[in-house]
Amino acid sequence: MARHDETDAYRPCVGVMLLNPGGQVWIGRRFDKQNDEGKGHWWQMPQGGIDPGEDIRRAALRELAEETAVTSAEVIAESRNWYSYDLPQHLIGKSWNGKYRGQKQKWFALRFTGDEREINLQPPGHKQEFDQWRWAAMDEVLALIVPFKRQVYEQVIAEFRHLAD
Repeated sequence: MARHDETDAYRPCVGVMLLNPGGQVWIGRRFDKQNDEGKGHWWQMPQGGIDPGEDIRRAALRELAEETAVTSAEVIAESRNWYSYDLPQHLIGKSWNGKYRGQKQKWFALRFTGDEREINLQPPGHKQEFDQWRWAAMDEVLALIVPFKRQVYEQVIAEFRHLAD
């Protein structure tokens, strides 16, 4: 396995907390090949990599559209900090072609302004990330996320909790 210094060990990424008018969070159930996380067992909010030179706010909107087809959303908050997590040891070297040991994420809270019929988990031209979706209370999300991402989710939820009121 290649060694990384701290500046390139984490994949730059955005995360999106999409809130409905009732303050619930959009979550999708992972639709991946069987892996160490467990197929269809873990739920998460949309997230994905930032392209080189891409504006991070645009990256958040792009990732949301690529994973859910949602374009009817407005940014209502941006996390103060970048949050990072490490992959479990047994996944390092397997994910992202072995290039990163984890992700550093800038999170955005968005308010969903559209109709739920807009949500499409198989958007044309993009790899399917989720096989189911639903709205959930913020605290419920913590019980559904894969354990190695839980600390980041706790921090993001603490920062954005006031937006659910």
